[in-house]
Amino acid sequence: MNIRRDGHVPAHPGPAGDQGVPGRAGRVDASARIDAVVVGAGPNGLAAALTLAREGFRVVVLEAADEPGGGTRSVKDPDVDGLIHDHCSAVHAFGAASPFLRSLPLERHGLKWVHPPVAVAHPLDDGTAGTLYRDLDTTAKGLGDDGAAWKSLFGGAVRNFDKLAHDLLGPVLRIPRHPFAIAPTALRSLMPATAIARKFQGVEARALFGGVAAHVISPLNRPLSASVGMMLIAAGHAWGWPFAAGGSQSIWRAMASYLEELGGEIRTGVTVRSMADIPRARVVLFDVGPGPLVEILGDQLPSRRSTQLKRWRYGTAAFKVDYVIDGEVPWNADRARLAGTVHLGGTFEEIMESEHAVHQGQQVDRPFVLVTQPHVADPSRKVDGKTPLWTYAHVPHGTTRDATATIDAQIERFARGFGQRVVARRVTTPADFEAWNPNFVGGDIAGGATDGLQLIARPRLAVNPYTTGIPGMFQCSASTPPGAGVHGLSGHHAARHAVRLLTR
Repeated sequence: MNIRRDGHVPAHPGPAGDQGVPGRAGRVDASARIDAVVVGAGPNGLAAALTLAREGFRVVVLEAADEPGGGTRSVKDPDVDGLIHDHCSAVHAFGAASPFLRSLPLERHGLKWVHPPVAVAHPLDDGTAGTLYRDLDTTAKGLGDDGAAWKSLFGGAVRNFDKLAHDLLGPVLRIPRHPFAIAPTALRSLMPATAIARKFQGVEARALFGGVAAHVISPLNRPLSASVGMMLIAAGHAWGWPFAAGGSQSIWRAMASYLEELGGEIRTGVTVRSMADIPRARVVLFDVGPGPLVEILGDQLPSRRSTQLKRWRYGTAAFKVDYVIDGEVPWNADRARLAGTVHLGGTFEEIMESEHAVHQGQQVDRPFVLVTQPHVADPSRKVDGKTPLWTYAHVPHGTTRDATATIDAQIERFARGFGQRVVARRVTTPADFEAWNPNFVGGDIAGGATDGLQLIARPRLAVNPYTTGIPGMFQCSASTPPGAGVHGLSGHHAARHAVRLLTR
């Protein structure tokens, strides 16, 4: 891959007759004009770079870390040779379903989606589990009397998922291409998750929906809190909840490899603190959050836009524990043993209460815990009988309290004997998340609070929310539509606006 690690960032003039974006004075390679610079090599930064490179523009990506990838990076276990843990993202319903990622020849560059037998299991205390399969009919059958309601709620969204993805996974203020196809799901997405849960009579269906809805990381009784659950379930039935074979790192590696094929360049070890650290180019895109963006652009930002960005709110944090397990987790519910993703939180009502408390800054004894078992879909992830288990709990923003014991207990609650299988634990606190990736302020891995208007007004409500107010500069992080997730759509949408500017 064409990834430079020397940290050198040569300045470069814009094209003839174009002053470009001012950069640092220094050496100039006059033979290679830079059309676009992307700051940040997370999935959105790489997506922006690929969108521009596919149009024939020369793109340079700057990344402060030693390797690209952002939330899709994976790390080696220090004790078990060959065992890897995914640092942030692990399972990728939106990745497999993303119309942008599907448009790229990433399979040719090593990306392979692998699917578990069961997409999602939601265990309950009585040993049963709500179960989401990729197949809609199989899921409905398993939910018994609630099967018809499940198919009624999600059947249309599954059939029309590609239309939904085009119209809903992007800026809100735009004319939809498929208004009639998306209307039912769009209207339900405006509702609180509690309203959708009331459509189910049984505990399993309500809990299964609640666990998926909790990915919104906001109180489930608020308007719009059903939105993420509606789209994730539709994506799961349409495209599955797969893992990337070899770990999430396979996603960024495939994207970087394709970018190299297109002539793009990634420079790691480059920390951008101001515009002086950016080579001259016609456009610049920032895969960074609102806070770092204000620091980089400084007085160049219009005062109103600067004020808006400074008011950006960050939300609930993640506290993560990567386990090394001897064998497999002894789930009480058999179906959970085949699931790639397991949601732990008990009934819908329990999840609703714990999410509300955490949102209010309270540490809870039974938090909502997400668990993934990558070896179920990718047997290569199991090494010498040792299994990686990826988990994190929702905790208050910026908390310094150790949540390891509560995660242990929540797993033990639904998997008796779990503690006896644990070989090692690797903890990532909210502060660790922010140190690893400055976009994860206070441990908020969603790039900003996702409650209320901020769920859709990212970072502001506008026809083109990717502009910074400075000509030629765009924001493309998870703090822009459609928000968090490894889908690349924030970067792609922002880059499409940059392409229009470059081709004028």
